[in-house]
Amino acid sequence: MKPIILIGGGGHCISCIDVIEQTGLYQIIGILDLPEKFGEKVLNYSVIGTDKVLEHFLSDCSDFLITVGQIRSSVLREKLFQKVKNAGGNLPVIISPIAHVSNYASIEEGTIVMHHALINAGATVGKGCIINTKALIEHEAFVGNFCHISTATVINGRTNIGDYCFIGSNTVIANDTNVTANTVIAAGSQVLKNVDKSGTYIGHPLYKIK
Repeated sequence: MKPIILIGGGGHCISCIDVIEQTGLYQIIGILDLPEKFGEKVLNYSVIGTDKVLEHFLSDCSDFLITVGQIRSSVLREKLFQKVKNAGGNLPVIISPIAHVSNYASIEEGTIVMHHALINAGATVGKGCIINTKALIEHEAFVGNFCHISTATVINGRTNIGDYCFIGSNTVIANDTNVTANTVIAAGSQVLKNVDKSGTYIGHPLYKIK
């Protein structure tokens, strides 16, 4: 198994650990987190340092996964992603063995596909994304960079989700719908027409709250 280091030791990290272990492809050698967390454990894995010293680990481990969660903003995940790239590290795609990703789908580096997610033929998912548990991304849909598609969300066919979006749990986005970049859709919403202006939206019918 290849060694991998996780960056971020919160709740999302716990879910990622289970996915990584189930793949059987990687050995987690530790977690990078805040200085005050040094020596603490997340499940069976220790916090071994902070992102400020990630370069020190590159001789023994070139693969990293950003395991900081993304509620609303993607800024921290993107910052850490770029830090790994600048240091010369790799950000592999991690796919749960109990997810289904079509051979005709495309997923970019640093994205994790969680348990029971489904990415159908012709779909494209950008870099640094979280495709969370039971999310469905249908045929020919496009999900931009640094998006979080939350649990049990349905992204229907030929939908286009811009960069840096957060789509809350159990949201349904209709076929052939565009959601512009930097948009937050609250949990349980229904998106039946294009969202052309960035902001925070909720409900059915959908309306802008921020």
